[in-house]
Amino acid sequence: MRMSTLTPVTADFELADIDPSSTPAFDGDKKDSEKALAKNAERLAELQERLFAESKFGGERRVLLVLQAMDTAGKGGILRHVIGGVDPQGVQIHAFKAPTDEEKSHDFLWRIRKELPKAGNIGVFDRSHYEDVLIHRVRGFSTPETVEERYGTIQEFEKELVAQGTTIIKVMLHISADEQKERLAERLDRPDKHWKYNPGDVDERLLWGEYQKAYEIALRRTTTENAPWYVIPANHKWYARWAVQQLLLEALEEIDPQWPAADYDVEAEKGRLAES
Repeated sequence: MRMSTLTPVTADFELADIDPSSTPAFDGDKKDSEKALAKNAERLAELQERLFAESKFGGERRVLLVLQAMDTAGKGGILRHVIGGVDPQGVQIHAFKAPTDEEKSHDFLWRIRKELPKAGNIGVFDRSHYEDVLIHRVRGFSTPETVEERYGTIQEFEKELVAQGTTIIKVMLHISADEQKERLAERLDRPDKHWKYNPGDVDERLLWGEYQKAYEIALRRTTTENAPWYVIPANHKWYARWAVQQLLLEALEEIDPQWPAADYDVEAEKGRLAES
């Protein structure tokens, strides 16, 4: 089982017990977190490069970071400030929007499988297969029986991925309704953020309680030993970025990818190069 400085979700956790403004496992402030983020970025980049290099010589291991959250919770900031610090050639990012007609004609995991990270890569899902048990439960897009069945399907799917060499990190960025309201208001107040505002976000806010319950149920039902959920308090963006970076670092440290050994005579090649 992966151990972490952050506490994974258990089958009996309650979302209401987690304060969105708290900063578990971190004693500092914003400046301290920014220093830690910068300090750890080099280590994260090295581990990611080692994972990528390993795959060029037959390594099959890869990482999948699943980001779920209510709107404005800071997924974009995670991509910029955490994932943005590693070599982009070893990263695959996909944002799942409303499914197309073609995607609807297949089972709900069809489009997910198409975007899974290749060996040696860090894959990031900005929203994911969990939309099919979250919004579907709240909005009634699928029957309760279908949603219930999908929890088990997701567990089996993730078990399959882990068996194939994927380390899965599942994160819910947890903000309060008041914090979301402030962030939406900022988008309306600033012309440079108007493009980020979606009138539909207010419609979803009206269902805040239903979404919180849907998240609690989904996380309880799909947190497992090898693919646990982590709820990251996200009222402080700086903390959420540090916390997600920690989870990635810990996952890669456990994988411990190694630089591939040369499959040629290094000293002989030095001699040939010197004479060239």
